[in-house]
Amino acid sequence: MRALVTGGRSGIGAAIVAALGDADVTVLDLVDGNDVGDAATWHALDGPFDAAFLNAGIAIGVQDVAELTDEEYRGIVRVNVDGVVFGVRELAARLMPDGGSIVATASLAGLTAAPLDPIYAATKHAVVGFVRAVAPSLAARGIRINALCPAFTDTPIVAEEIRGVVPPLMEPSFVAEAALRALHDEETGRAWVVQMNRIEPFRFPGVPGPR
Repeated sequence: MRALVTGGRSGIGAAIVAALGDADVTVLDLVDGNDVGDAATWHALDGPFDAAFLNAGIAIGVQDVAELTDEEYRGIVRVNVDGVVFGVRELAARLMPDGGSIVATASLAGLTAAPLDPIYAATKHAVVGFVRAVAPSLAARGIRINALCPAFTDTPIVAEEIRGVVPPLMEPSFVAEAALRALHDEETGRAWVVQMNRIEPFRFPGVPGPR
């Protein structure tokens, strides 16, 4: 298997790389000069890939939106949203010519309120919504896509000041196990909830019809 992992040098991404074992893995990470929010990074990438984990993400920890700067807002959208959309676009257009499976790392914050970092929550809701909406068109190309929605995990993205406030942190290796389960999901367009000792697809409620 040839796999792509973004944000693969630390945290959940590094755990995914380790879980892939002897697979042929390409890592895109900012520490290597690869900005997933830059379309040129994706244009320069060579395939094909059988699997892709669009995992790169950041948090900004701005709780009061009145204090949000333009740079903080544009920066988090660039990584968390553009990095997924550009990746899926390039995978669909030329990097997965024979089909494959994509896992986009969202967050439990993409399924519920997350007042500690509302802009982070907004970007992760965007990832979940994008995955659900793009799944049918990707399926026509033989590509499955699912979202990974982990709770707080022991990675650098969790700020020190909230580590004693949030529930116990999960190990990245456990989230990586969930990512591989999502990769092999025979269905598409689902959001996999990952909580302590629990991995399962989220059951979205239906939208009420007109009265």
